[in-house]
Amino acid sequence: MTRQDRGPLTTGGTMAVPARATRREWAALLVLALPALLVSIDVFVLLLAMPHLSADLSASSTEQLWIMDIYGFLLAGFMLTMGTLGDRVGRRRLLLIGAAGFAVASVVAAFSVNPLMLVVARALLGVTGATLAPSTLALISSLFRDPAQRAQAIGVWLVCFMGGAAIGPLVGGALLEVFWWGAAFLIGVPAMVLLLVLGPILLPEHRDTSAGRVDVVSVALSLAAVLSAVYGFKELARHGWDPAAALAVLAGLAIGSVFVRRQLRLVDPLVDLRLFRSRAFATAVAGMHLITVTGVTMYFVTQHLQLVEGLRPLVAGLVMLPGVAGSVAGFLLAPVLARRIRPAPLIAVGLLVAAAGAVVLTQVDPGELVLLAAGYLLFQLGCGPMVTLSTDIVVGSAPPERAGSAAATSEASAELGYALGIASLGSLGAVVYRRVLDLPEGLSPAAEAAARESLAGATAVASDLGTGAAQTLIGAAREAFMTGTAVAMTVVAVLLVTLAVAVRLMLAHLPPTRAPAEETSPADFPDAAMPPTLVSPPDAATALAPASGSEDSGHDRRPR
Repeated sequence: MTRQDRGPLTTGGTMAVPARATRREWAALLVLALPALLVSIDVFVLLLAMPHLSADLSASSTEQLWIMDIYGFLLAGFMLTMGTLGDRVGRRRLLLIGAAGFAVASVVAAFSVNPLMLVVARALLGVTGATLAPSTLALISSLFRDPAQRAQAIGVWLVCFMGGAAIGPLVGGALLEVFWWGAAFLIGVPAMVLLLVLGPILLPEHRDTSAGRVDVVSVALSLAAVLSAVYGFKELARHGWDPAAALAVLAGLAIGSVFVRRQLRLVDPLVDLRLFRSRAFATAVAGMHLITVTGVTMYFVTQHLQLVEGLRPLVAGLVMLPGVAGSVAGFLLAPVLARRIRPAPLIAVGLLVAAAGAVVLTQVDPGELVLLAAGYLLFQLGCGPMVTLSTDIVVGSAPPERAGSAAATSEASAELGYALGIASLGSLGAVVYRRVLDLPEGLSPAAEAAARESLAGATAVASDLGTGAAQTLIGAAREAFMTGTAVAMTVVAVLLVTLAVAVRLMLAHLPPTRAPAEETSPADFPDAAMPPTLVSPPDAATALAPASGSEDSGHDRRPR
């Protein structure tokens, strides 16, 4: 057990009471959370804007794929680099640079005149967007020293980040009915301007002055590993089995192993793998990875609403609102309950609730929107404790000077998890769809191939058939799609139950986060069970000092 895992001890044998956040810190959280909300909305509005911008810019199918994918590729690829870079050059500084770059790239994207210009702008959005989450989470760990308040702050930030993804279709549908497609890229600009104005006033600066230079070879290896893996997973999800995509995944894994070996040899690694010696840190990162694998549930729900039920995106978004409410409740209630309940049982029970929601989704038939909404609500509600508390464990278990790197490790793991979930579970659903689809006779080979490709393909084929044949084809395709969804959701339920058991065993040593006013004795925590969330904070005087650009060393502020 490392020193930071044990928590701060005073000379009197009691654990120091962390400084409570003031209105200044909560105002700073608002400045950090608002961009997360609007940027998240911005990303999902693009899904609705794609048909409009493709027609306006005459984008080919290949160019459309690059417009959609380049952002996620570079966001995932640069996440580790930006987290470590923030620890070295200053988290506030990097965040403000990223915010300025994101705002400029958003404007360029909005007024793009050809597909290449838009692809370049989206690439810049991915690189600058990679600065936001690691720097924000690291700054939250500096602003909120009390474990209970920090968990609550992370919950608020996650509500904004994930809530934007959920309400994106609603906002996008309304926005695109009034403005042109470029407005989809301008949503986040005002929030970035607000961050640039208030950030220097409200946000503290923090960097590790003892860290060495960023290892360029490690940066290149991390980019190659993540980009290869994410590209391969996305291609497998899009086209099914493909040797080139599988080779890309294997290349990513091979390069990743080289990256890991290099990090173990370096004095100042890009990613401090020693953090994984903490059982809590390793479990939290692995848990975030697996919980985002099950995030493919949202993909199946949206596909069902639009392709099986035939709902417009705006109406589909309204049906998903109970799930949004469940997600918000999970994020906000988990930190409150964690003050009295140990994280392990709290997270485990939540995952079992989410698994129950996945089981409900296996039973949904056409027209059963209430049952679908209820299953999605249970799934989102149950995932809340895992996401919120594991994020808090990751940030809190790292020493202050490594908070950015720790946050980036968790976020990169989540990005890879979602790509893996779409590729594996999405492909599983597609395979089942093709195998159980019972096509009517009389279709041409081309029409049969298109119908077997996907439910969307079957719908397109049906539009060229007579009424009777079209209804038969659509009915068979919808039935096959729901069978594939049921199989995928069964796997999701098994994964969630397995994760619940693992978390219950691996995090059993963590106690509840104590109320801020309590002063606890080290006797309350056996040495092997000291909570990694109780990381020694910087002194309160420095915490409340104006953010005048001072750059303090994490090493200097750790307990002696």
